[in-house]
Amino acid sequence: MAQTMAGHLVAKALRKEGVGCVFLLCGGHVAPIYLGCEEEGIRLIDVRHEQTAGFAADGWARVTGRPGVALVTAGPGVTNTVTAIANAHRAEVPMVVIAGRSPMSTFEKGSLQEMNQVEIVRPITKWARTVPAADRIPEYVAMAFRHALDGRKGPVFLEIPIDLLLQSVDEDRVYWPEGYRTESRPWGDPAYIRRAAELLRAAERPVLLGGSSLWWSGAAEVLKRFADRTRFPVFLNGMGRGALPPDHPMLFSRSRKLALGQADVILSLGVPFDFRLGFGRGVAAEARLIQVEIEGSSIGQNRRVEVGIVGDASAVLEQLADEIGPLEESRWVAELRREEERGWAKIALKCARDSVPINHYRLVKEFSEVVDEETIVIGDGGDIVVVAGRILRVHRHGHWMDTGPLGVLGVGIPFALAAGAARPGRKVLVLHGDGAFGITAMDFDTLVRFGIPAVCVVANDAGWGQIRTPQVVFFGQGRTTATDLSYGTRYDRMAEAMGGYGELVEKPEEIQPAIRRALDSGKAAVVNVIVDPWGLVDEADTREMAI
Repeated sequence: MAQTMAGHLVAKALRKEGVGCVFLLCGGHVAPIYLGCEEEGIRLIDVRHEQTAGFAADGWARVTGRPGVALVTAGPGVTNTVTAIANAHRAEVPMVVIAGRSPMSTFEKGSLQEMNQVEIVRPITKWARTVPAADRIPEYVAMAFRHALDGRKGPVFLEIPIDLLLQSVDEDRVYWPEGYRTESRPWGDPAYIRRAAELLRAAERPVLLGGSSLWWSGAAEVLKRFADRTRFPVFLNGMGRGALPPDHPMLFSRSRKLALGQADVILSLGVPFDFRLGFGRGVAAEARLIQVEIEGSSIGQNRRVEVGIVGDASAVLEQLADEIGPLEESRWVAELRREEERGWAKIALKCARDSVPINHYRLVKEFSEVVDEETIVIGDGGDIVVVAGRILRVHRHGHWMDTGPLGVLGVGIPFALAAGAARPGRKVLVLHGDGAFGITAMDFDTLVRFGIPAVCVVANDAGWGQIRTPQVVFFGQGRTTATDLSYGTRYDRMAEAMGGYGELVEKPEEIQPAIRRALDSGKAAVVNVIVDPWGLVDEADTREMAI
């Protein structure tokens, strides 16, 4: 008879799932779990705030394609994680949050940190449960991973009362699930594939839109084959970025408005028709839409669909490539290429500005010169990430991460923790707004403690620029109420005080050398770049305040 503490069963179940790293903040309600993880050889990265643990688990999934795990204590530990869970839910990222809970034996008697945690997180998770008995812990951990990965991916929540975790359990009597999850992919209905292929073959102005489902389905190679065979122009967003290399002849970006405004057939792969596409109004009214989603509930939202295909993005692309066959490149592609050239020429003028304070475009241009095929790039901010989205070329799938459609700020350092832990040896660069940086800045200490040499480049324009600029344009000069931060804050000195590398940059020609020195330092680093607070006033859109 092998007796073990039930908390150790959680660790063994995680190890069985292949989990090699857990992000956590210590707490009495979960101590048996993380002590068990230590014995099982699972790396523990302890952070300064549970929100960081949640964001890092999200980031781990985005980098590896496998669920990240956050471990948080009861009560405030759970509520501090809610924003991260909501972000993963909106971005459809598989994440497992394991939480402690007050004892079952004293439930509803007013125990320390007692609250109905499951009901709090239920609307923002795919699945949320309480483990009912200590010897069923492995079953519930298996269920959690199955739900996180099945169909449309997302976060799950599992709470375990502390009195269960402290129980002694006979391991010989514990049921350890086997064969409880499938890796099979749903293929598209052949009849719908044929209909879609007919539309695409007949199209004069086709467009392919690829979103995050390309990443989760591992579609990069299939997408390249499809683009090479069909010669259709491809536009990527979200975690779809990097699915085609930046020099691929069918990858487009600066002609997006023209393409969507004049396309006659659009093939959409996991791209929601939400605010980013004007709720469906951002594409030509007469365009015929072929929409591919892993679940049918998303098909036809905000936009009429000609052919809706339920299936795995990679599998459906493979079917379509075979059904359509090779095509000649159309004159439409040449028109888009001319628009691309015009768009890049306009951006080049902005990137060449030598003004001081530094312009956002110049900062991103210099930043992009340091990015190579081995660099993981993280965007954390408002204006600066919008500009980066226009300029930055992503070399590999899974090498670009941003917050996603919830618009959360503060993911930069947590995502860097995850990227550095999951991909040691890769360069990790974070492009922050100064407001976003401040939200999780204390976890720069965590980067230092765990020896993760991520470089945080802070666009320091002394404010919440994405709100401040349109606010002033709309309400009048001087109306910067609640949007200003202190000018010239020395975030670089904060990094040095925590044991990292820091450097201040005030001239455009200093940006690239400073980033390279930070990378060469081998430490977690902050490059603090003083940016023009009004550098984007000519691009202000007051609608941004209400999106």
